[in-house]
Amino acid sequence: MKLSYESIQDRKAWEAAGVTLPKFDWKAMHAATEKAPTWVHFGAGSLFRAFHALLQQSLIEQGLAEGGLYAAETFDYEIVENTYAPYDNLSLLVTLLPDGKMEKTVVGSVAGALRADPAYPEDWEKLKAIFRSPSLQLITFTITEKGYALTGLDGRFLPLAEKDFAAGPEACASAIGKVTALLLERFRAGGTPMAVVSTDNCSRNGEKIRASVVTMTEQWLERGFVSRAFAAWVENEEMVSFPWTMIDKITPRPAPEVEQALQAAGFEGMNVKITGKKGYTAAFVNAEKPQYLVIEDRFPNGRPPLEKAGVFMTDRETVNKVERMKVTTCLNPLHTTLAVYGCLLGYRSIADEMKDPELKALIEKIGCTEGMPVVTDPGIIKPADFIREVIDQRFPNPFLPDTPQRIALDTSQKVSIRFGETIKAYAERPGLDPRSLTFIPLAIAGWMRYLLGVNDAGEPFECSSDPMLPELQAKLSGVTLGHPESLDGKLRDILSNPVIFGSDLAALGLAEKIEGMVRELLAGPGAVRATLKRYLHP
Repeated sequence: MKLSYESIQDRKAWEAAGVTLPKFDWKAMHAATEKAPTWVHFGAGSLFRAFHALLQQSLIEQGLAEGGLYAAETFDYEIVENTYAPYDNLSLLVTLLPDGKMEKTVVGSVAGALRADPAYPEDWEKLKAIFRSPSLQLITFTITEKGYALTGLDGRFLPLAEKDFAAGPEACASAIGKVTALLLERFRAGGTPMAVVSTDNCSRNGEKIRASVVTMTEQWLERGFVSRAFAAWVENEEMVSFPWTMIDKITPRPAPEVEQALQAAGFEGMNVKITGKKGYTAAFVNAEKPQYLVIEDRFPNGRPPLEKAGVFMTDRETVNKVERMKVTTCLNPLHTTLAVYGCLLGYRSIADEMKDPELKALIEKIGCTEGMPVVTDPGIIKPADFIREVIDQRFPNPFLPDTPQRIALDTSQKVSIRFGETIKAYAERPGLDPRSLTFIPLAIAGWMRYLLGVNDAGEPFECSSDPMLPELQAKLSGVTLGHPESLDGKLRDILSNPVIFGSDLAALGLAEKIEGMVRELLAGPGAVRATLKRYLHP
């Protein structure tokens, strides 16, 4: 069985192999999407294929939509060439259940995959035509938080942003530049309203993408590329809205174990490929079953009935509360803790870490003991239920091949929210004191120890990519395992940096505690394990 439109016409063979096929006329879906496009998604990777595309498929199958959606890739065009084009834009979603079973679903709601770049004129002109269509209601994004960045940590514009400012809409290269150029196309075609919806896993994502689009617009206005009227249209949220969202679904890289299982079952063309930009592509995508998407219901040109596909449609305050619950307490800080300690202890699987009594106890202390007193309760999801699902079902799933190395990516960009917000809450609320915290400081100390790139056995390992890694490692230069005294004077600049942690940890009385913990972790080979045992089993 090779994934293609022609192949899935033999429904009996696919269904006999345990595959759920789309329950709609694929050609009719294509025609309807071409005639009246409603939804374009930027970031054509695994999360989109496992989540957004499946939402639209559900709506089509329920008779609540006729057309599908378009995928647009802004960065790694081999994803389009390797993952979509050879398979008629179909994907095989493999849902990995905790009992080892695999649910297999063909996702067929993608009507086309496009390279969002003026360097590919045919695709670019197609996108421009879609944006000119009054039927377009929303565009969504999974381009990671870095995709919205126009400035660096020093507040200066990044070289790519500067290049786009100077080049203008006709030759833009950044994701934000391309999206702003396409919005300009829509404005020139009459300016029908639409929603610009970030579904990236970052705090206040709607605010972030709006700020970047407005900045790009203002820079082009200053250089004469766009009119004042266009700038006013972009800034008017009754015309272009930027809803806030919270998304949660673990979608790891396509796993060799899944690839092998599919090949053994007779599926062809399921081999994983690595692109020139180090992306992982395959005809299949593997993911966990639990998923959450909460969206601020602000769509000036209408929207698909997403609530009928399981999406929470609500107000901004509730979205913000759900996001804070997840990112500051119930999932993300636990993930980052497992990432850094997993690398230090030589783990290659999050699920395997959950069998480690110290690591499981550590994340329970961080989330359930220290986080819950200040957790944000959104009302629509119970924090206690959510965190138990994470700890008892999601992280321990042995068939979900996620790694601490992947989760450790860009940690410096995450800790201000994942740990910093709880620390600030302890500082601000009466009766609480950040100095009473033990396990969140231990997680931060673990990250400092991780930055040395030496595991608990004293062996070197490669730290995951992080924009601040060179700077942070330079500050820790000379710190060596077995010599805790080598840490003297090296940590204070890092711990007092509010850009990293959201506040000055020294001013809050935590720097000395964290420094002491790092010294314990540096005592010698085996010190990481010994330190965890000392704090968790006193």
